[in-house]
Amino acid sequence: MMKSEPVKPATNRRTPAGFLGKAVSLLMIAGSLFHIYTGGFGLLSTMSQRSLHLLFMLVPAIFLYGAAQKEYKKIPWYDILLGSLVLAACLYLFFTWPRQTMRVGDPGMLDLFFGAVLILAVLEGARRTAGNALAGIATLMVLYCYFGKYLPGGLAHRGYSVTRIISFFSSTAEGIFGVPLGVSASLIVLFVVFGSVLNATGGGQFFIDATYSIAGKYRGGTAKTGVVASALMGMISGSPIANVVTTGTFTIPLMKRGGFSPNLSSAICAIASAGGILMPPVMGAAAFIMAEYLSMSYGQVVLAAIIPSVLFYLSIFVIVDLEAVKQGLVGEEKSALPVLSKVMASGWHLLIPIIALVTFLMMKWSASKAVFWSIALLVIVSTFKKATRLNKDKVIKTLLDGAKESIPIAVACATAGLIVGTLALTGLGVKFSSSVIALSGGSKMLGLIMAMLASLVLGMGMPATAVYILSASLLAPPLIKLGIAPISAHFFIFYFSVISCITPPVALTAYAAAGLAGTDPNKAGWTAFYYGILAYIIPYIFVYDPVLLWQGSPLSIFLAFITAFIGIFGIGIALEGYVDRHISIVQRLIFFAGGIMALIPHLLLSIAGIAMMVILYVSLRKGGKQVNKQVSQ
Repeated sequence: MMKSEPVKPATNRRTPAGFLGKAVSLLMIAGSLFHIYTGGFGLLSTMSQRSLHLLFMLVPAIFLYGAAQKEYKKIPWYDILLGSLVLAACLYLFFTWPRQTMRVGDPGMLDLFFGAVLILAVLEGARRTAGNALAGIATLMVLYCYFGKYLPGGLAHRGYSVTRIISFFSSTAEGIFGVPLGVSASLIVLFVVFGSVLNATGGGQFFIDATYSIAGKYRGGTAKTGVVASALMGMISGSPIANVVTTGTFTIPLMKRGGFSPNLSSAICAIASAGGILMPPVMGAAAFIMAEYLSMSYGQVVLAAIIPSVLFYLSIFVIVDLEAVKQGLVGEEKSALPVLSKVMASGWHLLIPIIALVTFLMMKWSASKAVFWSIALLVIVSTFKKATRLNKDKVIKTLLDGAKESIPIAVACATAGLIVGTLALTGLGVKFSSSVIALSGGSKMLGLIMAMLASLVLGMGMPATAVYILSASLLAPPLIKLGIAPISAHFFIFYFSVISCITPPVALTAYAAAGLAGTDPNKAGWTAFYYGILAYIIPYIFVYDPVLLWQGSPLSIFLAFITAFIGIFGIGIALEGYVDRHISIVQRLIFFAGGIMALIPHLLLSIAGIAMMVILYVSLRKGGKQVNKQVSQ
């Protein structure tokens, strides 16, 4: 049988060569160093930092991402022109922003020209890096600022002149340079660089080897190794697709070798990689954005995220374990596994910066300061071992990789600024909120379903952080007005913003994993959706009772977690349809219903659901033993 080759999807990614290639590389290296410097010392004003941040992100985006899905032998003249104009526009804003801010309503010709360049370049950059969805929505929003006066009914507003629109979006902290880009400039790039340094020192492989040495001997151990590795890397990277590419390169072949099909291997990798952003303490920088929206401390947001994220990953472990039982898979021989003591001896020091990062954040250091010193500490501890030591080539590659991974997120944040700015300028956010409430008829459940569908649709092809920012502006206010607690509303839309990347028909994370596994992307997408179903259920649970978000007494939180933990097994059995043998559809439905009842933080309902599952489970196991006994006789 011929070995299937990995699917290579069409891409517009390109690598500039020659003088231009060196110039772009130097710009990206300078960008990473700039963000590290400002993270540690923060000596620039808000607009100065954000204008240079956009320069370091948007200019390389124009050169690294082509206008079309094809192979580029050289950079076309129009991209060179566009990149040069963006460079000039960002520098112009950097040197003149105090004057522009003072005269927003009366800009000069150069202000308007360079402002228009930035708006158009951000939209085009979003189209190239994040796809048509985000760019299309942002374009409609900008056009709405001008044409809104011609629209009927509640959508109409007084309208704004082209001069006002350009000035507002390009020279104030409300449009392109708003909160989303600010978070990207001060936090996201730093965390991405931290992840790049960790990978360069061998941290990614260390996580995989350490997990594999422990889990590999158990059934389904290769897949369990992949789940843990994706969780550890995903909470730092902030990008499910980047997580797939980083960890999936190692874990997908490992899962296939352990007996899992290419399709299931890619689905497991996609689900675990998506869930990494849900995992504290970093949560792909969304924790910091959410804390700002909710006017809460970072620690409160992280605490609220713990139980749902743990339940999410426990559900994947249950699926993997049941699948291993169904296929009769066994663990690896001890001789084939890495020796834990040797793995820890070679890489234990790489845990120090991660522990330090969490400690710094819990000590209420600013996030930028915490990650800056964690990067510095990681560089220092990497010198403890020759294998982890950074040399000149590794440092350059680390800085380049950090910039490359940050570019799509930064451009998406700049584009989200256009959308959020439009909501503020035109009052559309208030109108949208009123419309959702009116359409839901005041029904909390109907409002949640509408918010879920909106988040999933917005997330098709858009980065999770950008989707959350947009959804938090559009969808959180109406949910809160429907009586949902603010923290529950934000976590609800955050969850669906994240898992949109495993939701068909545009399950980009599953497609990326399928490419590594050499399997059908569509099939992988639907498999990821099926086995990740718990992620679609949990948000509804914590909306109706936020005890799972650590909102309640210690006893109620403990009981809710235990009953939910048991419920996960019931849902896992229902999805796999196996208890010693294949079970009927009716039996699967009973396990699923019992699992949902156990998940709901209502003690009597949870006990009833658990009792229902236990009775059925015991009867199935007893029947299975009788069948096996008859066969043996």
